[in-house]
Amino acid sequence: MDRYQKKFILKDLNKKLVFLTGPRQVGKTWLAQDIAASFPNSVYLNYDHVKDRKIITAQAWLDDTDLLILDEIHKMPGWKNVVKGIFDTRPPFMKILVTGSARLDAFAAGGDSMAGRFFKHRLLPFSPAELSLINQPVDMEKLLVHGGFPEPFLEDDPVETNRWRMQYIDGLIRTDILDFEKIHDFKAISLVLELLRSRVGSPVSYTSIAGDAGISPNTVKKYIRIFESLYIVFRTAPYSKNIARSILKEPKIYFFDTGMVEGDAGIKFENLVAVSLLKHVYALNDYLGKPCTLHYLRTKDKAEVDFCIAGSRGPELMIEVKLSDPSPARSLVNFNKRYHTPGMQLVKNLKQEQKAGRIEIRNGLKYLTSLML
Repeated sequence: MDRYQKKFILKDLNKKLVFLTGPRQVGKTWLAQDIAASFPNSVYLNYDHVKDRKIITAQAWLDDTDLLILDEIHKMPGWKNVVKGIFDTRPPFMKILVTGSARLDAFAAGGDSMAGRFFKHRLLPFSPAELSLINQPVDMEKLLVHGGFPEPFLEDDPVETNRWRMQYIDGLIRTDILDFEKIHDFKAISLVLELLRSRVGSPVSYTSIAGDAGISPNTVKKYIRIFESLYIVFRTAPYSKNIARSILKEPKIYFFDTGMVEGDAGIKFENLVAVSLLKHVYALNDYLGKPCTLHYLRTKDKAEVDFCIAGSRGPELMIEVKLSDPSPARSLVNFNKRYHTPGMQLVKNLKQEQKAGRIEIRNGLKYLTSLML
């Protein structure tokens, strides 16, 4: 199955180095090798493989290599300077694609050694929008149960999907996290991940999770930062013009793999909306150069709206998510009146789209399918 971002990556490879990042097993290697098929003399090297590591260290690929793919290179000491040197001294015809399951864009941002030399592309699980763009059927129920990762999504047997997810989680804890940072208490970090699975969509209390896991709140924060860096979870902070104040407030946590969410159909639908909106925001950032971010809205008296897409001038769209209720949520109406920001209520089970005052009541699947990526 094709990935829609392929054409964007091929275009950017003609201009700069490309970083392709995203969760483990989301299809980065498959996409990289699919891109490689467009080049007659491509080379794929994975830093995790001993033989490939020697070739990378010695820079011993052939002189006619027209596409060099470096996978998991961020595990190499001093990798940024190595990649910079390769890019700056490469022959004009050679393109470079760097892939990895950790947030290479964050690593590359540290210091200025890579400044101006790369475009970043973030490959996320299949969403309704991407499935529609590649002319595949959009099965909402399958996305909610199986998630959008290629292997479980393409699997019809739910038992096999559950087996995949158990191995996936075990691999994240025992391999990826250990590679990323030295963690000795696997039981505690596993428990924090398990607790987060049942708290999707609610403001996260580090103190509460710390009490349940028997660790300190600072350790909980550290573990969640690791989960974020490895594309396991992402957080939405309450919108505030004061960035520091927003960071200090309780975030909401969502999973890139909707299948990992433990809860009812409403919570799973909210997580799917969150991933789809984040993918949309990333596309606006990466492909249109539009600065925007994903948040939620919350007042001092704890009135909330599930999501808010904010641009450089403030909130641009407020979105409330419901499983079946077509009546606009009171908090959405109040925020709309107070801030005059367009409001939308996404409903999974909706027969007829309509307007309620200044609030649009939209069919969830139809709207998610219409998003950019």
